[in-house]
Amino acid sequence: MVKKRHLLLVITLVLALSMVFAGPTFAAKKFFAIATGGTGGTYYPLGGVLAQALSTKLPDIIVTAQSGNASVANCNLIGAHEIESGFVQNNVAFAAYNGVAQFDGKPIKNLRAIASLYPETIQIVARADAGIKTAKDLKGKRLVPGDRGSGTEVDCLNVLKGLGLTYDDFSNVDWLSFAGASQRLKDKQADVTFVTAGWPTASITELATTTDIVIVSLDEETIAKIIKANPFYAKVIIPPKTYKGVDGYVPTITTMAQWVVDSQVPADVVYMLTKALWEEGTHVLRTSGGKPAPAESGAAIMAQAHAKGKDVTIETALDGVAIPLHPGAAKYYREKGLIK
Repeated sequence: MVKKRHLLLVITLVLALSMVFAGPTFAAKKFFAIATGGTGGTYYPLGGVLAQALSTKLPDIIVTAQSGNASVANCNLIGAHEIESGFVQNNVAFAAYNGVAQFDGKPIKNLRAIASLYPETIQIVARADAGIKTAKDLKGKRLVPGDRGSGTEVDCLNVLKGLGLTYDDFSNVDWLSFAGASQRLKDKQADVTFVTAGWPTASITELATTTDIVIVSLDEETIAKIIKANPFYAKVIIPPKTYKGVDGYVPTITTMAQWVVDSQVPADVVYMLTKALWEEGTHVLRTSGGKPAPAESGAAIMAQAHAKGKDVTIETALDGVAIPLHPGAAKYYREKGLIK
């Protein structure tokens, strides 16, 4: 009996000491990454402010943005479960999920949508002294179609096909990022490049400050031909003065930038992220007196940070979504009456 009492005393003492020396326990934070694009595009700045906004609003999730090679590369990263989410073009997301085009025979079936964000415009940027007045003047020039395998290159190839051109019709083709392409145009080592991004695009804005440029229009016949072959495109007009020296309206085509995610990310995490994207909150930010303070939605903060952020609205959240929604995102949109 005495031995049992001694044993009970020892066990009680050990438990008490373990609680004292262990200190307070904290729930482990979840890490969630967003793959964006190069520093000269629109994905990078918007992804950065979105990550910061979501981390501020969600106490148990640390969201980070990582620069990368944009749409195609981001889909491949998600397919390999190497990153949780990314920004991609809706046409690339469609091709990746269905295993067509550049993903021929290699579908990425774990790709899921969170939201469409804003229109991404195909911008054909040429040096003003390159003799390119219309899209038909592209033939024989030195072309940078974007990074190899990128969403921008896909758009370039679709446009060239609509014009009846291939890479063989150019005197030189070199694959570079937005920033690299701008430098080539600036140095007169290239004549024209394609940029698919929300306008104004940082790399084009910077280029226009040092180099006279033109944004090449697409004619109505070519636009109609491209859209018929690729119904995920739509016609858009870039307004005058978007870039220095570009004074007229520029008809072209557009796709949608989307936020996509690995299907393996838990539904509760994606639900919280989707809600934080669209709704204000009060549960994280604190005033000096310890009282809750308002936290703006991720969309509102993106609108303050970049011109294209103003196009990120819940009304267009499902526009152009051609892959399955993640169950966490679907739950949120169902609560809001956007889907049944």
